[in-house]
Amino acid sequence: MRNDKKGEPLIELKGISKAFGNNIILDNIDLTIYKGEALVIIGPSGTGKSTILRIIAGLLPPDMGEIYIKGQKRTSLIEDREDPIAISMVFQQAALFDSLSVEENVGFSLYQHSNLSRSEIRELVAAKLEMVGLKNTGNNYPSELSGGMRKRVSFARAVISNPKDNKSKPEVILYDEPTAGLDPIASTVIEDLVRQLQCADEGCGTYVMVSHQESTIRRTADRVIFLYDGNIQWEGSIEEIDTTDNPLVRQFFSASIEGPIRVIDPI
Repeated sequence: MRNDKKGEPLIELKGISKAFGNNIILDNIDLTIYKGEALVIIGPSGTGKSTILRIIAGLLPPDMGEIYIKGQKRTSLIEDREDPIAISMVFQQAALFDSLSVEENVGFSLYQHSNLSRSEIRELVAAKLEMVGLKNTGNNYPSELSGGMRKRVSFARAVISNPKDNKSKPEVILYDEPTAGLDPIASTVIEDLVRQLQCADEGCGTYVMVSHQESTIRRTADRVIFLYDGNIQWEGSIEEIDTTDNPLVRQFFSASIEGPIRVIDPI
């Protein structure tokens, strides 16, 4: 794949392979993520896009290959050892704790892993909720919120950090289908928020996203990679989506059932 980015890479995947049983999901993948970029991974369902995110996050081990975080080789899952930079993940279904309030969900990591007082955490949570447009919702519960609001709560949780510990501030956010299941207007709100958080001083300047939605891909990506059959089949900019002659990309964005992408018949 081409490498026209400059500077030190934040994350490098080298020869990453992953299989579940006899199903090979990733086959010798190489991928580099640079500081400040907005990378979106696309491709048909079931091709390993979310698997890549979980491997980057340190939630899932690869079967083969090496992972480097800011030049340092990762040797275990994130629960066993900290990376040199903080990496946050926004899950597809928001993954909020239903029994906890919004304030408790957003501040969960600080309550569990910091020495901050409850009042300090509440102040930090309030600031993050206001940042994502959810001022005065801390006492609500997830069941009282719309799907788009729950997504925004998960964004606030992903970017919150301990101001007394610079290492806790995420340098990379991983988004797994952040607009899945949302109507077009709610999707636009989330897409705008992703970009706002990238540019905000208190946000996160680098992100990797998995998405199927064309509007989300076009509005949030600087670089796009197309994953299919366990490999990166194409890489390019948003502008190149409309000019490439790659048959996989052409079929994906035209939604045609004719082409090299195998069509799975509905049950």
